[in-house]
Amino acid sequence: MCESCGCGERDDVIEPHRHKPSGREVPVGRSLLEENDLLAGRNRAFLQKRRIFTVNLLGSPGAGKTTLLLETVKILSERWRIGIITGDQVGDEDRRRLESPGVWVHQIETGRMCHLDAHLVGHSLEEAPEDLDILFIENVGNLVCPALFDLGESRKVVLLSVAEGADKPSKYPEMFRWADLVLVGKTDLLPYVEFDGERAKRDLGRLRGPGRLIELSAKNHDGISEWVDWIERNAALVKKS
Repeated sequence: MCESCGCGERDDVIEPHRHKPSGREVPVGRSLLEENDLLAGRNRAFLQKRRIFTVNLLGSPGAGKTTLLLETVKILSERWRIGIITGDQVGDEDRRRLESPGVWVHQIETGRMCHLDAHLVGHSLEEAPEDLDILFIENVGNLVCPALFDLGESRKVVLLSVAEGADKPSKYPEMFRWADLVLVGKTDLLPYVEFDGERAKRDLGRLRGPGRLIELSAKNHDGISEWVDWIERNAALVKKS
């Protein structure tokens, strides 16, 4: 159960979460999000002051976020100072996979929470090197709760694996609606899985309008250069701001 956003099975935390001080109903979920937005604004100001381009990378468990970051950082770290904050409920497997010379990696264990929030990220930023150029925040694998929480990022990116099926944008619209970029990953598996790419594009277009979409594979590097170019263009704009 996530104690922050209230998802779970206990009767006392299922929506509507309301208490009644002085006879007035107060949505607890709304107050939590308002507090998060305040802290996200502080994170954003901190990152903008240091001119750090920050990507909040979201997706399902097993979508390929960590593998994509591994391949991405190999390319970017030759030209940019890279940092990664990675979140999981328990364990540091991702941190150990992502650690490499010259790359700052920080692991957040969220415990019972099913997403990162601005408070957790803010504490991690206190430990970040001052000379970072690009920061990736690898969110907890989940297509629901992380969509609600602003972390102070520059851009929100959602990774959809072809192995998950093309129905995910229509089933989890909030995750995809506000994404600045959608990545369709693991395209090397297309010969072996059923993935209706046209449906996915149609549903994404209905949710987001003509938003950017990149198809890629971390395994054979198809589309990786387009993804890296997108990051570097945005990072350069942040450096000039």
